[in-house]
Amino acid sequence: MAWIYLLVASLMEMVWATALKQSDGFTRLWPTVIGLTVALLSVVILTLSLRELPIGTAYAVFTGLGALGVAVVGILALNESTSPTRLLCLALILVGVVGLQLGEN
Repeated sequence: MAWIYLLVASLMEMVWATALKQSDGFTRLWPTVIGLTVALLSVVILTLSLRELPIGTAYAVFTGLGALGVAVVGILALNESTSPTRLLCLALILVGVVGLQLGEN
């Protein structure tokens, strides 16, 4: 169950980071409210995963998947770069996250 909590928290990190981008420096109300609310909820859910997982593993996976997800959102929705170097580095993050999960089993 801890890995499910961690996955949900990571997905929520993607939501709040994207919402904060849309908040335009906290000048737009609803993206700001969504971003801050989901950020708090993601940390609460992360805390649930920490009951069973080591903090180093959990936090690395949380931030890694969140960063990877936000980068994918940036590529797909915000027309950000898809340079080979960037894609390779994103793939390395994914390999690291999978490696950490396999190392816990």
